[in-house]
Amino acid sequence: MTDTSADLVILGGGSGGYAAAFRAAELGLSVTLIEKDKLGGTCLHRGCIPTKALLHAAEVADETRDAETFGVKAVLEGIDIAGVNKYKDGIVSRLYKGLQGLAKAHKVNLVEGTGTFVGGTTVEVDGTRYTGKNVILATGSYSKTLPGLELGGRIIASEQALSLDYIPKKVIVLGGGVIGVEFASVWASFGVDVTIVEALPRLVPNEDEYASKQLERAFRRRKIAFKTGVRFTGAKQDDNGVSVSLESGETLEADLLLVAVGRGPNSAGHGYEEAGVKMERGFVLTDDRLRTNLPNVYAVGDIVPGLQLAHRGFQQGIFVAEEIAGQEPRVIDESGIPRVTYSHPEVASVGLTESQAKEKYGSDVTTFTYDLGGNGKSQILKTSGGVKLIKAPEGPVVGVHMVGDRVGELIGEAQLIYSWEAFPEDVAPLIHAHPTQTEALGEAFLALAGKPLHVHS
Repeated sequence: MTDTSADLVILGGGSGGYAAAFRAAELGLSVTLIEKDKLGGTCLHRGCIPTKALLHAAEVADETRDAETFGVKAVLEGIDIAGVNKYKDGIVSRLYKGLQGLAKAHKVNLVEGTGTFVGGTTVEVDGTRYTGKNVILATGSYSKTLPGLELGGRIIASEQALSLDYIPKKVIVLGGGVIGVEFASVWASFGVDVTIVEALPRLVPNEDEYASKQLERAFRRRKIAFKTGVRFTGAKQDDNGVSVSLESGETLEADLLLVAVGRGPNSAGHGYEEAGVKMERGFVLTDDRLRTNLPNVYAVGDIVPGLQLAHRGFQQGIFVAEEIAGQEPRVIDESGIPRVTYSHPEVASVGLTESQAKEKYGSDVTTFTYDLGGNGKSQILKTSGGVKLIKAPEGPVVGVHMVGDRVGELIGEAQLIYSWEAFPEDVAPLIHAHPTQTEALGEAFLALAGKPLHVHS
């Protein structure tokens, strides 16, 4: 059996794994990166990037359909799904080639194969053992389903939804979280009859209630049906379609059922438990410096409890690389991780929701909501929504929540404000270019600082 050594061995080449590899290499460490599929992981190949490509194609379809409202004569003849997929796959391919080039430039030893953590700081791949001074576990996540609901045929997960070579007429989406509402948004723009089923009381239930209500209002206008507060009880399929039963006694019929009930940690079968890694419900437990209970063994990304977001894993990868290199990086604030749902309209947030803020600070929190109806650029784009700020008593702004087309592009400034622990008076003097949607943030902070301008009382 061959044994190869490096300063760092990483199991998993997704956002967290490759970020750790590249940063560690920049810091002078020798790195072995093990990936059974393709560098870039779920996000690049079966998640973030391809779904956002579909969402942009959907936006183009909507703008073409509504072109006359802008004084432009255009006709939407239909959706060429082969052309859409070619566009989507081309983006993924270019980014994948770029990652491969970066791995080579950083002199990362990229090992293709299924790795098993065998204890200590060693990972085995096809009979070869790779031992590092440190190990990072970064094996990502998988699409979950519900007990008794087997994926296959007309019952699909997001991975299969991304590779469809036809546009269904009618779809049921099980789950009203980020993945569910994004696919519902795409399909509705492509002319599909969509119904979302969500067991919790509202869509995007992890977001502030204001954001949920704004999104639900927009989906009603778009004729995207949704049933909240109702549980799924079963599904049957045949050659003609799929039938979904609900706890309410209602039965829904469609061509496809998309199961979008979240993602689970991809930790089984990698030797973690056998090697003594402390786990809970399949997640690898770490401290705030992402150390597991085993010496010199770290974990990053979707296998660590918390938000399952590519940029979270990416930042964790950088953090651990710098930690191993002795740079003592600042601990990542989980509440400060920006969140974006790329539906139409978008939902973007950072920090605490109003309910979380009241739980932490008591009922004396201050909120202010600025409607995008007062924002010139939003009116040019014909989008509605708003910006909601949440301020701690006698303290800084602890939450920013936005709804509207393209508000995901504003989340960078919102994150800076949150991380800065800024008071409204700190942000109000900042100058925002006119006309831009960033002015909506500026107006909200002006109002919260006690000097509202474009605000109706």
